[in-house]
Amino acid sequence: MSAKSYSNQKYALSIVSIFYNIALILIFLGSGFSLRLESFVRSLGIEGYLLAAVYLLIILFFYGLLSLPIAFYSGFVLEHKFNLTKQTLSAWIKDQIKAAALSFIISLILILTFYWLLSRFEQWWFEVAIFWIFFSIVLAKLTPILIIPLFFKYKKLDDEVLRIKILGLAEKMKVKVLDVFEIDFSKKTLKANAAFTGMGKTKRVLLADTLKGKYTHDEVEVILAHEFAHYRLKHIIQMIGLNSLITLGLFYLIFRTNGYYLEAFKLNSLSQPASLPLVFLYFTLFGIITQPLEAFISRVFERQADRLALKVTGSKEAFISLMEKLAGQNLADRNPHPLIKFFFFDHPPIDERIELAKNS
Repeated sequence: MSAKSYSNQKYALSIVSIFYNIALILIFLGSGFSLRLESFVRSLGIEGYLLAAVYLLIILFFYGLLSLPIAFYSGFVLEHKFNLTKQTLSAWIKDQIKAAALSFIISLILILTFYWLLSRFEQWWFEVAIFWIFFSIVLAKLTPILIIPLFFKYKKLDDEVLRIKILGLAEKMKVKVLDVFEIDFSKKTLKANAAFTGMGKTKRVLLADTLKGKYTHDEVEVILAHEFAHYRLKHIIQMIGLNSLITLGLFYLIFRTNGYYLEAFKLNSLSQPASLPLVFLYFTLFGIITQPLEAFISRVFERQADRLALKVTGSKEAFISLMEKLAGQNLADRNPHPLIKFFFFDHPPIDERIELAKNS
């Protein structure tokens, strides 16, 4: 009952957050506040790319403040209510500040490049999309060494028997990894997780310390076999390809249709900072439309990875016990409503994964 209640509240908050974000953007544009904000920044004698940077900083600051109640309830209150974290309020606030600063830096790089390309190419949508795709790949490569350490600390796994077992599995599945690390997940959440992250020479295995003492070596091995299977089946490359097509489609849509909406909101050009919320609106609405497709393809890939992990390890019982433990520890929704699964689940529900293992 706790798992279903927790999941339902998470779904409700996600839906509310989507519509709340859309409403904020529409009010920001429709009220003329966006234009007035741009005029105010210009009145300070700020122009060019600095104007765009200051404008972006201000709107992200206001957005952060206005979305704080939902973020606080979802990320702090609800997690404590269901005993899924022991994180202190001060630590949570510190994380929010770091996340906001990181979001601003990444957004600034993308937005300034967007304006630069917009001013130099008539058919700018293709160049912009290619840069955003390239930047996302670079970011994925740098995430283990630049971004994750901002929020977590990790060290080489001190369980040498398990470490050798995982490295042996990687060699068996022809996956090159830097090493196996333990990450201090427990300082933020009591949920369990394991990941194979990074690209190229930054690829590494990360095991949450919340797995320690709760999962057998065979259970940890089978979850890592699943992660390695994504690499062997080239799912990462395929997802990059899918996301690249979506990015190209999005910017082409903006290129072809932005004139209609600029006029509706009394904006002169996409190159003026006041039009930036319109770009955010495109991203939000397009994301809603494409999310079910991405989730469906992801679920297909997850089933394929489960099958390969079961085949490589031959550990059906370990896989089933792993799923049971993860469902309990993470308060997973084991059997969601079909509509919830359609929109929100990028993994098959736990009961489906267990059934797959039983029938394999």
